[in-house]
Amino acid sequence: MRKYALLTGLLILLCYISCTSDKKEKKDESKYLVTNPIKKDTSITKDYVCQIHSIRHIELRALEKGYLQHISVDEGQFVKKGQQMFHIMPNVYQAELQKATAEARVAEIEFQNTKLLADGNVVSPNELAMAKAHFEKAKADVTLAKTHLGFTDIRSPFDGIMDHLHVREGSLLDEGELLTTLSDNSKMWVYFNVPEAEYLDYITSTNKDSEKEVDLLMANNKRFNHSGVVETIEGEFNNETGNIAFRATFPNPDRILRHGETGTILMKVPYKNALIIPQKATFEILDKKYVFVVDKDDIIRLREISIEAELPHLFIVRKGLSEEDRVLIEGIRMVKEKDKINCNFVQPDSILSNLELYAE
Repeated sequence: MRKYALLTGLLILLCYISCTSDKKEKKDESKYLVTNPIKKDTSITKDYVCQIHSIRHIELRALEKGYLQHISVDEGQFVKKGQQMFHIMPNVYQAELQKATAEARVAEIEFQNTKLLADGNVVSPNELAMAKAHFEKAKADVTLAKTHLGFTDIRSPFDGIMDHLHVREGSLLDEGELLTTLSDNSKMWVYFNVPEAEYLDYITSTNKDSEKEVDLLMANNKRFNHSGVVETIEGEFNNETGNIAFRATFPNPDRILRHGETGTILMKVPYKNALIIPQKATFEILDKKYVFVVDKDDIIRLREISIEAELPHLFIVRKGLSEEDRVLIEGIRMVKEKDKINCNFVQPDSILSNLELYAE
């Protein structure tokens, strides 16, 4: 019995030693993928919340008092330049014009009579000048009466879309009362706020004088089918937010965009000679980014890095790495600092062309 127990113990010990040896050999034979960071030109897309405004958005107000006799357009209607929109009852202003016209005729007759008398030296030149001045004033009163009468007929100053009606037919209007608003949506001004650091990068770039194209992501998460151009930057920063407003102009031939909409501006920011590594090569410790760098003796070293920007599956590194460093991209959780490993070097171009394969 004791003999069988001894044999059984020896067999178990041999199996354990064999398994342990196999595991150690497998661990020692494992090869870990490493690669170099790569420098190349690239760009990232930054997004900014924006407000969309018509290139012309005005209030239409009554210039005269009176009853609103007729409204020729409806809310949301597209109107042409010069098209009649509102008509105020003109009776009083027509009467004033008739009165001014009659007074001008009287003044003209008096002037002509005084001129005949002056030619015969019956009246002095001063009296002739006085009669002429009365005549000129009467003509000016006619012009003024015509202007007041013209204000009773309110027409569109440009092609645009009419907004909400603030009055109804039959309303008694005061001078200056708001009737509606009118928007010229042929082009749209899109305003978005840029932080100070990004403004400085933009304004000091080598191509700052060229037109900067941007895209617009609408509220339904779809891209607007026309690109815009950044045309102006406001004169001062907002002290509370530290931002400065940019304005981009978008063509709007189909009148899809309307005044007051919101969206997101998408602006590409170029990076020259950016140092790029796969995102999966990094890990975080207390909100700091690290990578494992493999030295010339194939020993792992921990390295802190700073990230400049993020791309799909990639990071642009600001500092902490160089092109010559070998970075571990697989098996990060299986090793620790100062471990010696077997490396399988993969060209960075191959890593970039197979991002989906190498991404976790």
